[in-house]
Amino acid sequence: MKAKVMPRGKPGYRFLKKSYVTKARIIFPILAYINCGGQMNYLWVLFILGTLILIHELGHFLAARAAGIPVELFSIGFGPALIKKSMGATEYRISLIPLGGYVLPAVRDQDDYFHIPIWKRIAFALGGPAANLIATLVLFAILNIIHSGFTSTGVLVEPFRQTADIIRRIMLSLSELFTGNGSIMGIAGILHQGGKYIGEDGTNAIKLALMLSANLAVFNMLPLPVLDGGKIILCLLERISVRLRAAYLPIMIFGWLLVIGVMVYATVMDAGRLLLSYS
Repeated sequence: MKAKVMPRGKPGYRFLKKSYVTKARIIFPILAYINCGGQMNYLWVLFILGTLILIHELGHFLAARAAGIPVELFSIGFGPALIKKSMGATEYRISLIPLGGYVLPAVRDQDDYFHIPIWKRIAFALGGPAANLIATLVLFAILNIIHSGFTSTGVLVEPFRQTADIIRRIMLSLSELFTGNGSIMGIAGILHQGGKYIGEDGTNAIKLALMLSANLAVFNMLPLPVLDGGKIILCLLERISVRLRAAYLPIMIFGWLLVIGVMVYATVMDAGRLLLSYS
């Protein structure tokens, strides 16, 4: 399938296609509050976060390629394209705002999307979280080498145990949100707390990166419609009855409204914490 400007199909297609541009378009709230003092390093935090989101989107891209899903567009960054080049069926871009990226499958309308086999769509959705888990394992291995030197256990065994432990702690933090004991953080909070944290020690940048990478993996597997976990649930429901396809668009709209609401809430909470810290 040759990459080209696709005609807009049935009503709702434009919104449906926007759902393919995964979470990188939204700086989502991060669970896990870091409370450390130190020097501000906002640009480093932005670079780390943008790189991890880009890794997430690259995972989706590679999963789509492996599953045989044609990709219309893969962009590094957002906004107007600075450089673009078409190779085969895909247009590759480097865009103006270098924070993350996005992947657009080459589909014309909703029917085109639903003609993609369910297992391929699930593989596509899993690609992003899987890439962040791999990044977390690699970062733990690097941290272990820095602290203890190169050992087979520190590189090949411990990262799996450490990744499992941090995922367990993130899930615990997630459950505490519903008991009133947890905190939720948006981009302002990540910059403020993360900047102070990495300013204390060079290895703290690696620790922050692996924590955010694990958060990305877990957050995107939550069963919310616009996230990867929600898309997988919708694919599984589709196997029960194809009639459930009709509910796809309204569910996606509800999911976007929910995520935007959480973002607004996290931003308000960040602002309140920042004002208190400077009062």
